[in-house]
Amino acid sequence: MPIDILPLYCNRADRLSPSGGDLSASSGSEFRADIMNTKAKAFIAAIALGGLWALHQASREWHSEDSLRFLAYLLVSICGSGLKMSLPGVSGTVSTNFLFILASVVELSHGEAMAIAVGSMLFQTVWWTKDRSQAAKVIFNVSCLALSTLVAFRAFHAGWLSLAGGEFPFQLGLAAVSYFLVNTGSVSIVISLVEKKSVLRLWRETYVWSLPYYLVGAGCVGIVHYMNGKLGWQASVLILPGVYLAYRMYVTYQDKLKAEQKQSEAQKLHAEEMASLHLRAIEALALAIQAKDNTTHDHLHRVQVYAVDLGKHMGLTEEETEALRAASLLHDIGKLAVPEHIISKPGRLTPEEFEKIKIHPIVGAEILERIKFPYPVVPIVRAHHERWDGTGYPLGLKGEQIPLGARILAAVDCLDALASDRQYRRALPLDEAMAFVSAESGRSFDPRVIEVLERRYKELDRLARSIEFHKTRLSTDLPIANSAAPGAGYEPLSQSIADSPRADEFLATISAARQEAQILYQVAQDLGNSLSLESTLCAVAERTRKIVKYDTFAVWILERADTGKRLEMLLKPKYIAGDDEKILNALEIPAGHGVSGWVAETRQAIINGDPQLESSHLVDQGLSSTVPPINLRSALSVPLEGSEGIIGALTLYRREHETFTRDDLRILLAICSKLGVALENNLKFREAADSATTDHLTGLPNARSLFQHLGKELAKDQTLTVMVTDLNGFKEVNDRFGHLEGNRLLQVMAQAMKLHCRDVDYVARMGGDEFVIVLPGVEGELSEEIAGRFRNATIEAGREVTGLDILSLSIGIAVTPTDGTVAEELLAAADKRMYAYKRAFKEGKLREMKSKTSAVA
Repeated sequence: MPIDILPLYCNRADRLSPSGGDLSASSGSEFRADIMNTKAKAFIAAIALGGLWALHQASREWHSEDSLRFLAYLLVSICGSGLKMSLPGVSGTVSTNFLFILASVVELSHGEAMAIAVGSMLFQTVWWTKDRSQAAKVIFNVSCLALSTLVAFRAFHAGWLSLAGGEFPFQLGLAAVSYFLVNTGSVSIVISLVEKKSVLRLWRETYVWSLPYYLVGAGCVGIVHYMNGKLGWQASVLILPGVYLAYRMYVTYQDKLKAEQKQSEAQKLHAEEMASLHLRAIEALALAIQAKDNTTHDHLHRVQVYAVDLGKHMGLTEEETEALRAASLLHDIGKLAVPEHIISKPGRLTPEEFEKIKIHPIVGAEILERIKFPYPVVPIVRAHHERWDGTGYPLGLKGEQIPLGARILAAVDCLDALASDRQYRRALPLDEAMAFVSAESGRSFDPRVIEVLERRYKELDRLARSIEFHKTRLSTDLPIANSAAPGAGYEPLSQSIADSPRADEFLATISAARQEAQILYQVAQDLGNSLSLESTLCAVAERTRKIVKYDTFAVWILERADTGKRLEMLLKPKYIAGDDEKILNALEIPAGHGVSGWVAETRQAIINGDPQLESSHLVDQGLSSTVPPINLRSALSVPLEGSEGIIGALTLYRREHETFTRDDLRILLAICSKLGVALENNLKFREAADSATTDHLTGLPNARSLFQHLGKELAKDQTLTVMVTDLNGFKEVNDRFGHLEGNRLLQVMAQAMKLHCRDVDYVARMGGDEFVIVLPGVEGELSEEIAGRFRNATIEAGREVTGLDILSLSIGIAVTPTDGTVAEELLAAADKRMYAYKRAFKEGKLREMKSKTSAVA
C-alpha cells in the first residue's frame, strides 16, 4: 500500500517548534510559520505558486468523457483518503490516497485527475483530521500534491517512452517514481532549509525507505487497469471495500501489537521496580551486617561508587556492572556465620580466628545463590578475597582466573578500609592508603585495576563524598496556644495508663512485651532503609497492624499556615491508609481541636477518643457540607516528637466503640519514639532541599538551581537562548512606596514572566531585581518578540503595584553556540548586553529630561 509522505515532517518539526508545528496534512498539529527561516518561507511560497500553476494547467485541459465514472472515482478517493495507518518504527503514516490519485492519472483526463487529487487532499486535511487545519498548512499540502500529480500525469502520458511489449508497466512505474520524488523532495527541502542540513542526506535517511510502497501501489493500479479492460470501469470501484478490509485488518493487528507492547512495557517497569526494591531491601541487610562489623554506612556506599565507576571505565557490560553494584553491598554478608567477638576484635586475630573469618566468602556465596540474581553476583562475592598471586582465599584463584568484578572490588574495598577509622587503628590519609594499595600491585591486586585506580582515586573520592547526606538544622518551635481538653468521648490519660495490670493479664503482658521488642526491631529496619517516606510509613502501618488492630492508620504533621487572618498551626495528613481515607485526607485540623489536634498540642496520648471530632474542625468551613461523616467510632492517638519538639500525631481508628487497650497504647508509644525522629529528619531534608534551590520571596528557582538547569540544557543538542533582565525604576518604587511594595512587585513580576513563558522555558531569580529566562529552541526574531512581551508585562506589573508608569525592563540576550557553550559564558554575554541596554536607556532618559528643561526655560 502506498505511503503518504507529508506526515513524516511532523516529528522533525517538533524539534523546530515547542508547540509541535508541522506542514503535514494529517498530523493534526498546529501550523507554525514563525519557526521558518526566510529561505524556508520563500520555498513554501514557491511551492504554492507552482501548485497554482499546476491547477491552472489542469483547468485548461479539463474534459470528461464519462461524468459518472469521474464522480465515482472522486467519491472513492474521498472515502479512501481517511484510511491511514502508522508504521512500526517509522515516523510516517500509510495512506490509500496515492493509490486513487495514480489510478485517476491512468484512467481519467488531466483535469479529472487533478480534481480528484485536490479534492481528496482537502478532505484529508480538513475533514478527516481531529482539528481544523490552518490556511497556510492546507495551501502547502494542496500545492505540493498538485505539483506531484501534474508531474506524474506528464510522466505517464509522455510520448517518448515506448518499449516493445512493456510500455504500460514502464509508464506506470515512471509515474509512481515521479510522484514520489516531487512529494518527498519538497518536504525534504523545507526540512533542510529549517535545520540547515544536506537535502540529499536527509532525503536518503528519511524517505528512501518509502519508495517500495509507491511501487507496490503502482502494481495495484495496474491490476485495476486490467480489470477495467475486462469488466468495465465499474469493477474498479469495488477496490474500496477491499482496501477498507485490509485497512481494518492492519489496524486491528497493530492495536493488538500496541496492547502487547504496552503490557510488555508495564511488566518491564514492574520488574525494574521490584528489582530496585529488592536491591534496597538487601542494602538494608548489608547495613546491618556492616554495623555488626563495626564499620560505617558511608564505607558501603563509597566502595559501591568506587567499584561501579571503575567497572564502567574498564569496560564491564551492563549486566556485569549491576552484579558489581550488588556485590559491593553484599560481599560481607557471609560474616553472619562468623562469631561477633571475632569480627569486632580490636587486636590481631589468632590463626584459628583467621580460619573462621575465611569461611565468610563461601557462606556469603551460598546465601546469595538462593536469591538467584539475574546477573553474576555470586562469583564476585565468592572471590573478593582472592589474590592476584594465588595466595588468597577461599579457593586460591590466581590472575585472570579471578572474575574482573572481584578484582575491582578487592582493590577499592582495601583502599577505603585503609582510609577509614577502625576499632583497632586510625584512618590513613588517602594518599598513604593509595600508596599501600599500589605497593600490592602484582601480588594482592590486578596491576590493570591498580593502574586505573591510581589515576582516578582522588576523583572517585570527591565523587563519593559529594553524594553524602548532610544534615541541616531546622527550627520546629511551635507557638501553640493553650486549649482546654475536649470533653466528649475521651478517657483521661491517668486512667488509661496508670492502673496496675490485673493478675489474669500477666501472661498477656509478657507476650505483648516480647512482641513489642520484635516490632521495634522491624520498625527500626523499615526506617533505616532507603525506601521513600510514603513506602516506609506503609511498611510501619503493616507492621503495626500485626499487633494493634485498627481500621485506619493516620500520620498527622504540624505545619504553620496562613488562614487569611493570622498564622495558625494546622495538622495536615501525611499518610492515611484504611477506612475513610479520602475524608481524612481532606481534613486540616487546627492544633488543639479534634482528637489528633489535642494530642499534638498537649503532648499527651488519648485512648478511645471520638473520631467524629476530627471532621467537625475543617479549616475551610465551606467544605463541611461536602465531606460525609466519618464511619469510625474510636481513636488511639499518640504524639510524634522529634529531637527538637513536637511534630505531629499518629492516630489509629476503629469502627467499633471503646476497642483500644493499654497494651495497644504501650506498643504505639514505643513505635512513635522511633518514628518521630525519622519523620523529623525527613522533613528537615525536604525543607533543606527546597530552600537550596528555591528563592523564598518569589518561589522561582534561585541561582544555584539555574546553573544546574543550564548545565542539563547545554548537554542537549539544541539551540538555547538566555535572557538576563533587570528592572529600571525599581529603586524608585522602594523609595516612594516602601520595601514591602517592592517585594510585592517582585512577586508580581515573577508570576508575569512565568505566564508569558512556555512550559519548556525556565525562569529564575538571580537576586535583587534581576531575573534570568532560559528559552530552548528559540533564536532570532522570535527571541526579540518574546523580549517585547516581557517588557510589556513589566510595564503592566508596575502599573498594578504603583499605579504609575515608572517601571521598565532592560534585557540582554545570548544564544548558543555563538555566545558560548557553558553557563558562565552565556550569562556573562547576556549580562554585558543587558547593562549596555541599561546605559543606553538611562542616557536616553537623561536627554529627554534635558530637552524638557530647555523647553520650559
